[in-house]
Amino acid sequence: MANEVYDLVVIGGGPAGYAAAIRAGQLGKKVACIEVERAGGTCLNWGCIPSKALLKAAETVESIAHASDFGVEVKDYTVDFAKVMARSRSVSDRMAGGIEFLFKKNKVEYLLGTGHVSVPGIVEVTSGPDKGKFLSAKNILIATGCKARRLPGIDVDGELVMTSREALAMKKQPKSIAIIGAGAIGVEFAYFLNTLGTETHLIEMLDRAVPVEDPEISQALTRSFKKQGINVRAGTKVENIEVGRKSVKMELVKGDKREPLEVESILLSIGVVPNTDGLLSPKVQPKLDDRGYIAVDERYQTSIKGIYAAGDIIGPPWLAHVATYEAVQAVNGMFGHSEPKRVTLYPGCTYCHPQIASVGLTEEKAKAAGIDFKVGKFPFTASGKAVAVNKPEGFVKLILDAKHGEILGAHIIGNDATELITEYVLAMKSEITADEIHATIHAHPTMSEALAEAAASAHNEAIHI
Repeated sequence: MANEVYDLVVIGGGPAGYAAAIRAGQLGKKVACIEVERAGGTCLNWGCIPSKALLKAAETVESIAHASDFGVEVKDYTVDFAKVMARSRSVSDRMAGGIEFLFKKNKVEYLLGTGHVSVPGIVEVTSGPDKGKFLSAKNILIATGCKARRLPGIDVDGELVMTSREALAMKKQPKSIAIIGAGAIGVEFAYFLNTLGTETHLIEMLDRAVPVEDPEISQALTRSFKKQGINVRAGTKVENIEVGRKSVKMELVKGDKREPLEVESILLSIGVVPNTDGLLSPKVQPKLDDRGYIAVDERYQTSIKGIYAAGDIIGPPWLAHVATYEAVQAVNGMFGHSEPKRVTLYPGCTYCHPQIASVGLTEEKAKAAGIDFKVGKFPFTASGKAVAVNKPEGFVKLILDAKHGEILGAHIIGNDATELITEYVLAMKSEITADEIHATIHAHPTMSEALAEAAASAHNEAIHI
């Protein structure tokens, strides 16, 4: 059994887990982090980071395809799909090594295996290289995240049927694919595969792609995707999936219409479920919410004293940056460094092209809440920088409190949207009004000028439209 007593044992080494362990190390605490696979978790190894490497490859192909717009003629080029995938994996490997270095720097003990809470205060490693070790902990933080949701009766084999994890390790490029689910993961893979030449069908059961975004954003993305050649099917169900030896057949159902579809592969991007496999003994059963996520209080403590949870395992939003924030807050609180805060304001980013980024209320939600609001909007077609770099697609949209000009929501679709959104997040966090954004001099020519112009347009004061 355990001899040493740790101030904190973290189960899970993803954006929540490794951040919590490093923060505890910074505070001078004795800390261990148990990860079932590799430091960085799903995000770094099988999600956020490798997928961005793939998207950059697609963006490069797109740039070559439009090189003649700049007077640059590229006569012949080829895409080495295996090399594209290999680079993605190498990026993950490099970043995972960086996390392992940070563990050493902050004196975090790093163990590989499945962390299992036997009883409150005791964590056992039940699989992997460190199997059989027991750790005694004053505090335990569960940060095991989520895994891809699967369809009942449909086996994932990594070729004919994939989730995002298998798609990030594809050995060959499918000639055709049906992506089921048009959330962030679905649209990112749709952009990547379509740009590299795969016949791509993007299917969403709800009435529009990226359904969590402002409806105008969804409409703009759908128009762009259709122009790119992606077959977008919103308001459509997939039924009667039949996995054959070399293809997958299904029926697309919209209203009373049924249409057969046969593709080489399908990608399931239908959401996530909490990852609790092997995590808890019958003696340790913290309260769960109605969807199976671990319920926590304002200090991120579960219903069991001394056991905390943060990140995707406590439910949406399932975002790496939110997970990191929650984990750091939990650690600061448990060791009395500062009063922990729960997440109320956060950006959501989707890295297809055009990119999407948003924070706060959509126009739809503002109307539903009965809020008196104004809309400020500025198209990138009126941005000198956007036109100069041949990225005039998209717009910036602000939802403002009609009386005081407080920013209630911000929505961007276009080039570098995911980089631009932070200005609005900071403004909302600091309670800066749209007028103050407008009064701030933005460098010319930049994409960020559109942020000031959108703020100005709410009062019909935008100069360039």
